[in-house]
Amino acid sequence: MTPSRDISRLIEIMAALRTPVTGCPWDLEQDFATIAPYTIEEAYEVVEAISRGDLDDLREELGDLLLQVVFHAQMASEQNAFAFGDVVEAITRKMIRRHPHVFADKDGNLASSHVKEVWDRIKAEEKAERAARRAPEDMPAHKSLLSGVKAGQPALTRAVELQRKASTVGFDWNDPRAVLQKIREEADEIEAALDRNDKQEIAEETGDLMFALVNLARHVDADPEAALRATNAKFERRFAYIERSLEAQGRTLEQASLAEMDALWNAAKTAT
Repeated sequence: MTPSRDISRLIEIMAALRTPVTGCPWDLEQDFATIAPYTIEEAYEVVEAISRGDLDDLREELGDLLLQVVFHAQMASEQNAFAFGDVVEAITRKMIRRHPHVFADKDGNLASSHVKEVWDRIKAEEKAERAARRAPEDMPAHKSLLSGVKAGQPALTRAVELQRKASTVGFDWNDPRAVLQKIREEADEIEAALDRNDKQEIAEETGDLMFALVNLARHVDADPEAALRATNAKFERRFAYIERSLEAQGRTLEQASLAEMDALWNAAKTAT
């Protein structure tokens, strides 16, 4: 099977990978839930390529992200739910509907300031239509203020949106220092859970601490995702400093003690 610029070839390749007996064992083991984390990861790698301004890498990463769409569509096709073509039809229909100022038969153009207003109105109409199509047992018993916050977002992003939505009705702190106090309380609760050696409770309390940290970031107008990305990059730079320093001594990481690496880490903080 040879490469091609035709999407149908990619669909054929994915189908071959998912063919029982002759396909790839790993691909055959996957389902929607196991593939979902890879879908998120590929979206992040697209964003990273854009942030670097690397268009060659962007081409590759967009291909990886497209593969995720094809993978999910193939699994849905195997269940007779929908196929890749149905995905394309759904999005083309949606884009035409959401841009009446471009695709409508009647004349008339919208100012850019009004485009988002129209987009949001039509999205709300589509959401209502989807809700009307759902079976009664699939409908939530209670319409929550937080219902509009998408569940598929990365956890940090969704935490911000949940907090922002709650803040619209006054359920929020007014002072970042009050959030800081909450962070201290959550840290104390983690310590208590550690004393009890309750892994489930430790994980739960850790989540509470992270949620409080996101709240602090929101109150000081810091994007928690961007802040964590910056810290990740800083960690990489400083760890690389440790590696280079040891290499200059003719040593490896495995040959260094924790105390030595910690000393180099502190030196890296001033050097990087």
